[in-house]
Amino acid sequence: MQATVSKYDGDTFAGAVLTDTGVELPFTVHAIADTPVRHFRVGQRVRIETTGSGASLTITKVDFATVL
Repeated sequence: MQATVSKYDGDTFAGAVLTDTGVELPFTVHAIADTPVRHFRVGQRVRIETTGSGASLTITKVDFATVL
């Protein structure tokens, strides 16, 4: 799924994304641990992987969006 970075703290590597359906989801440093990501900017498009559904939806990975 793709989303847009809505918040990002470069010191803690945590932030939040806004999904294309308008839901804001937070993420922690663990979501970028195994990716090449070192910094995001607000407004940047990203690809996210999630687990759960509804109120328990959690981001497991945030990575740079790629165009195929």
